[in-house]
Amino acid sequence: MHRRSTLATAGLYAALTLIALAMLVPLGWMVLTSLKTQPEILRSPPAWLPASPQWVNYRTVWEGFAYYRFFLNSLFVATMVIVGTLLTCCPAAYAFAFYDVRHKNLLFGALLSTVMLPAQVTVIPLFKGFAALGWVNTYLPLIVPVWLGGNVFGIFLLRQFFRTLSPSLLEAARLDGASEWEILWRLVVPMSLPAVLTVVVFTFVWSWNDLFNPLIYLQNEELCTLPVGLLYFIARAEQLTGGSTGQIPWHLVMTLATVMTLPVIVIFAIVQRRFVEGVAASGVKG
Repeated sequence: MHRRSTLATAGLYAALTLIALAMLVPLGWMVLTSLKTQPEILRSPPAWLPASPQWVNYRTVWEGFAYYRFFLNSLFVATMVIVGTLLTCCPAAYAFAFYDVRHKNLLFGALLSTVMLPAQVTVIPLFKGFAALGWVNTYLPLIVPVWLGGNVFGIFLLRQFFRTLSPSLLEAARLDGASEWEILWRLVVPMSLPAVLTVVVFTFVWSWNDLFNPLIYLQNEELCTLPVGLLYFIARAEQLTGGSTGQIPWHLVMTLATVMTLPVIVIFAIVQRRFVEGVAASGVKG
């Protein structure tokens, strides 16, 4: 029995390793392509490893493309979205988790149903509304909705985690004279740090990689975030190589894509353990 259990465990780890490697193949291909020359990319059959790593590609992108401007724009938007998400999702999740009010489950179900509505369905009325307010070509359409509780997934995830906490802890805090606001921010949120960090990571990745909304609402190039900036880069990248062949320099495009991916990888590496705990624990109690 022990030998059979060991073989089963080894087989499970082998399968997980293969799946992980398969998931990493696109990322590895992107990084290796960023170190190649354009002729190497077009070679058939393609070669995995560059003949001579072209680290100069990163300098070319940095000097020929206003990366820092788009980076700061994305960082500002992502930071404001994260702050707004935490300030609205935490109180909403706290209320859904611990308050007993009539039709609470019905209200929560109605809230979750909004996630099923595709963004393409609401884009026209939203754009007309933001245009009437004079918000088009500003960051307000990207930031304000989450400050009004627009991150339904964050509310759901935090509510699931909050429900795993013992209500007796909250009752003890109330007997000690703590207000509901103090209970939320000084007791519930610190005890739910894995779930909170999970929401932060998901929100950051969503905002950092969002192309749809900035492409619609931002018109000036100076305001564009990195995903939109990448489109500008593809349109003008040939100028960086001095070529006139009409071909897109994919080695430089992959270089910029690699640089764009680094912040996400760094943040995930920092909060990996808490992130996994939050995802696992948020589904314990429905």
